[in-house]
Amino acid sequence: MAKKADLSTVKRMQTSFEKLRAEIGKVIVGQDEVVEQLLIAIFARGHCIIEGVPGLAKTLLIKTLADCLRLDFSRIQFTPDLMPTDITGTEVIHESASGRKREFRFLKGPIFANVILADEINRTPPKTQAALLEAMQEGQVTVGGKSNPLPDPFFVLATQNPIEQEGTYPLPEAQQDRFLFKIFIKYPSREEEYDIIRQTTEQEGEAARPVFSKKAITDVQEIVRRVPVAEPVVQYAMSLVRKTRVDDESGEDTPDFIKEYVSWGAGPRACQCLVTAGKAKALLAGRFHVAVEDIDAIAHPVLRHRILTNFHAEARGYTVDKIIDELIETTPAEDSEALGDGEVRKVLRS
Repeated sequence: MAKKADLSTVKRMQTSFEKLRAEIGKVIVGQDEVVEQLLIAIFARGHCIIEGVPGLAKTLLIKTLADCLRLDFSRIQFTPDLMPTDITGTEVIHESASGRKREFRFLKGPIFANVILADEINRTPPKTQAALLEAMQEGQVTVGGKSNPLPDPFFVLATQNPIEQEGTYPLPEAQQDRFLFKIFIKYPSREEEYDIIRQTTEQEGEAARPVFSKKAITDVQEIVRRVPVAEPVVQYAMSLVRKTRVDDESGEDTPDFIKEYVSWGAGPRACQCLVTAGKAKALLAGRFHVAVEDIDAIAHPVLRHRILTNFHAEARGYTVDKIIDELIETTPAEDSEALGDGEVRKVLRS
């Protein structure tokens, strides 16, 4: 049971979240689900891959989000000639005013910011991709034997263009697994597109105002870790992930559609991401406990880049999202005996 102080804090946070959404809405039309998933990723200390065709305001969305959170923003345009030191930084020779002393000094690269937009990450060679992913994992950059810590909080949004694949270096599945979410940005509805045209072709609109501070964000990230998760919810998240594994020899009941369409399933990190993101999702909804519905809500962005489909799925147009839909439909939450407890059932369904 959460303490009263925790519950009151959650309610205040929910009010702040609503203000944050409203401020972002002054600049970004629609994309409510995308905005929510980005907020979940930030408060869960995760990174995102975002995929969408050009012209869907990906850069503007991230810049607006950084402004509303009072975070330093850096955009890196990934190109085939980009070197690792171009993003991490390098040592340069510094000469004193008298000219008698020379020493190496570290010149920080653009990765030293709170929010990094890695634009078209699949256009740069694997060596440069690896440098970014290493910094994401370690939270620091090592140059000349000295470690340079990255700012806190630190959030990477790597974009990919799905319509141009010539001359690209797609991220391997093992490296995509380091990202908490893979988010799809879709075309706006007719009404939203009308509002976009009106808003961007007439007089300059109202700017978004800051809502959070860096200290407030780190406080929320710490609170996310304290959100309780009932045992049946953990078991449910594990069932979703374990059913994706075709070659699992533990006796797990793998569905037939997984055996037919999947060549490789999700690993243990997917379970961790489901639970952690589920905690952040619950907080955004004003609750201090995780429900099964929270796991279902973030299952697609967590799993879609961790399930590798085979030729049969591609030939029949059976997408990863369809597989996740069927996983949710065929994985009942009532499998655990712990659901017999009325209090736990109340927590799961509230």
